[in-house]
Amino acid sequence: MGKTLTNQNSIVEEIKSRLWSGNACYHSVQNILSSRLLTKNVKIKIYRTIILPVVMYGCEAWSLTLREERKLRFFEKMVLRRIFGPRRVEVTGEWRRLHNEELNDLYTSPTLVRMIKSRIMGWAGHVARMGEERGCIRSWWGSRRERDHWGILDVDGWIILEWIYRR
Repeated sequence: MGKTLTNQNSIVEEIKSRLWSGNACYHSVQNILSSRLLTKNVKIKIYRTIILPVVMYGCEAWSLTLREERKLRFFEKMVLRRIFGPRRVEVTGEWRRLHNEELNDLYTSPTLVRMIKSRIMGWAGHVARMGEERGCIRSWWGSRRERDHWGILDVDGWIILEWIYRR
């Protein structure tokens, strides 16, 4: 699978590569996700076991911007629209795409962005519990002698640990 590294530590190319690979997986199972022979639950299990691991590979080291979150949400909605199919308007009898709110009601599992953020926080906690002699914590936070205290921020309902330095 591999990871894409740049000299500016940008994850744009990495996410682009992950979405490209996820799109290839999506197109390989597209006929299965469109089939009326399988239940919605089976289709969701296929999505969660085949497509999601490819897209989320290495996501623990990502720092998502709103642009990347939007791309990830777009990809997820595209797959979910294929799984749940169109809806028929009862008044006119025409078929239409599902709206985002309807998809959110139908798909009750955590969203792709929420799962990625959860993995990022899990990895951050793992790094925070590492001993001082480990190289990873020094490269992530710098010297621990500069430590003042941990700050806790609440952003979008997430508890985020922030390392606060003495200046």
